[in-house]
Amino acid sequence: MNVGIVGCGLIGQKRARALAGGTLTACADLEPRRAQQLASQHAGCRAAGSWSELVRLAEVEMVVVATAHDSLAEITTEALRAGKHVLVEKPAGRSVSELERVIEEERGSGRHVRVGFNHRYHRAFRRAFQIVREGSLGPLLFVRARYGHGGRVGYDREWRAQREKSGGGELIDQGVHLIDLARCFLGEFPHVQGFAPTYFWDMEVEDNGFLLLRTAARQTAFLHASCTEWKNLFSFEVYGKVGKLEVSGLGGSYGVERLAWYRMSPEMGPPETTIWEYPMADDSWEQEMAEFQEDIRRDRTPSAGLTDAKAALQVIQEVYRETERT
Repeated sequence: MNVGIVGCGLIGQKRARALAGGTLTACADLEPRRAQQLASQHAGCRAAGSWSELVRLAEVEMVVVATAHDSLAEITTEALRAGKHVLVEKPAGRSVSELERVIEEERGSGRHVRVGFNHRYHRAFRRAFQIVREGSLGPLLFVRARYGHGGRVGYDREWRAQREKSGGGELIDQGVHLIDLARCFLGEFPHVQGFAPTYFWDMEVEDNGFLLLRTAARQTAFLHASCTEWKNLFSFEVYGKVGKLEVSGLGGSYGVERLAWYRMSPEMGPPETTIWEYPMADDSWEQEMAEFQEDIRRDRTPSAGLTDAKAALQVIQEVYRETERT
């Protein structure tokens, strides 16, 4: 497909390297120099003068939206109105109300929107989902997960620290991935408890989020997202009646991506253990893009869509409300 990218920063550049056979046709950025630089790396690609110009280009079939949170919903809406399919980065909007308007626009557009929950496509999670689908863990009991980084000098002055631009702090940034993954394994969470304090950074949004989520069947997800982790960390554990899966590391500063499968024996005691390590380059971005192009070809609803983003934001907003009450 012919793809246009809005937002040529780190994530936009990652998307440009993972088009899964697609062709980068146009790009746009608030800083024209960044758009021109990215366009120069792809034959036949041009830098549009603005995102509104890009979404109306006849040759663009799909728009990737990789901007700050305050423009995700607006650009997605206008791209749909222009007849384009859209891959929008998580969280897809700053609030549930923003997303509801985009969902309504998608419903009558005849086009598809996928939300960039690329963590679902890491090699370790692809295998973990397969093991769970096969029933090898037995009935699932609970999930425990942590995701954190230590920020950087000036982190509290970046756009992520501004509530008007971001919609929130660490929960809406990295925490939304944990919520989405927990939903993939356990389902919906009608019962939400949590606390989103600001402990260290001098900013108006939270630097930590603690969540205790429960399904109607009383399965529980205990999640912690943090930008006071100091040493980057990713750990995601899925517990079943006869075994446990543990995904750790995401590559780079998070350490080698790894999946451990602990099988409980009838005699209990030390479990039988199988470990897979994935030291190769992360291919989650390309896998996600390839699946979306197949969604479009088959005219099927993307597995990670706006309703998934809305469900995650509903959890986050409830935690924000509970934090304000306390």
